[in-house]
Amino acid sequence: MSIPVEIPKRQPLTGWPLRLALLALAMGGFGIGTGEFSIMGILPEVAAFHHVSEPVAGYLISAYAFGVVVGAPVIAITAARMSRLRLAILLMVMYAAANFASAMAPGFWSLMLFRFLSGLPHGAYFGVAALIAASLVDPDRRGFAVGRVMMGLTVAALAGNPVAIWLGQTLGWRYPFAMVGAISVLTILLILRFVPLPREGRGSSPSREMAALRNGRVWMTLAIGAIGFGGMFAVMSYVSAVMVDVTHLPKAWLPLALSVFGAGMIAGNAVGGWWADRALIPGIGVILTWSLLILIVFPFLAPHAVGLFIGVFLAGSCVALGPPLQVRLMDVAAQAQTLAASLNHSAFNLANAIGALLGGWTIERGFPAHYTGWAGALLSIAGLLVYWLAWRQETRYRHIAARAVPHR
Repeated sequence: MSIPVEIPKRQPLTGWPLRLALLALAMGGFGIGTGEFSIMGILPEVAAFHHVSEPVAGYLISAYAFGVVVGAPVIAITAARMSRLRLAILLMVMYAAANFASAMAPGFWSLMLFRFLSGLPHGAYFGVAALIAASLVDPDRRGFAVGRVMMGLTVAALAGNPVAIWLGQTLGWRYPFAMVGAISVLTILLILRFVPLPREGRGSSPSREMAALRNGRVWMTLAIGAIGFGGMFAVMSYVSAVMVDVTHLPKAWLPLALSVFGAGMIAGNAVGGWWADRALIPGIGVILTWSLLILIVFPFLAPHAVGLFIGVFLAGSCVALGPPLQVRLMDVAAQAQTLAASLNHSAFNLANAIGALLGGWTIERGFPAHYTGWAGALLSIAGLLVYWLAWRQETRYRHIAARAVPHR
């Protein structure tokens, strides 16, 4: 049976102190979101400078994603005894250093190494920042706090990425990396100024964190994200092809489409935090169903200009799945909180890879680009199946826990 995490009693933050603390943590997400996705918009500049093809330059994206997948569990386990606040600062120091190094990389392969190193703190930072945010509020507001931290990632899609891409296309590919490094330094200063010591219980340890890997409820929650989230990426990975080949709009409209997608992410993130605080497990099922409906409808919207932008906005709202899954991991991970929370973002990156692969396979088989919506719908159906299995698992767990409680 899981051992509850002991949290010392302390008055939760409210008002401006809470807003500023969450803003500081969200700023890190803003920098990470900008650093992760802006590279996609400056691949032609990077490829031309280093005299490689764009597909080869695309390895930089894979190197970062691989860093995320590797870094989340390794950092969470090796830094288990470190306080979460210090770990969050250390992770931002790592992110700043790796991005400044990327800006000064002398060659393509050194840039790839620095992109891998940039990915290492990604998942661990989001996991630790979510735990810190949840510790600053009452338990029934954890979804709100986690949603505000993840808001940084969604705002990056709306504002950070277009600015970084503009810098890269106007001044040179090095400038977006320098911008992300500067945002990381700003995050460190904001955390030091506004985030109080979180309400943590006894320190963790590598063995306690490793316990998450033996927890079936943790794995089931991660599987929901890794599979159910993939549908959104199946569509958005090829939105440029949809816009040009299906909607017949000029490619110059792509930044606007990405900003609309970011607006949808912001709306979805707020709704996801709301669900997490009011009906956590049912809310996950509702969001997965919503995602399925959006992906089914997307191919009907995409041929029309207005419909495309509506579909892109709705696709962005699928990110509502993030906050409930993060809170769910806090509930089931017992004292392996840091590793479980960090692995959540490894699962999302896996969803990115699966969705992009399925969407690409659909187009390669000769189907129109907007049919990626129906391909993504298959992943939502699979995610709902995993959700149903997780629901049954949770029901059995509660029955066992109820029988273990002695009757008086």
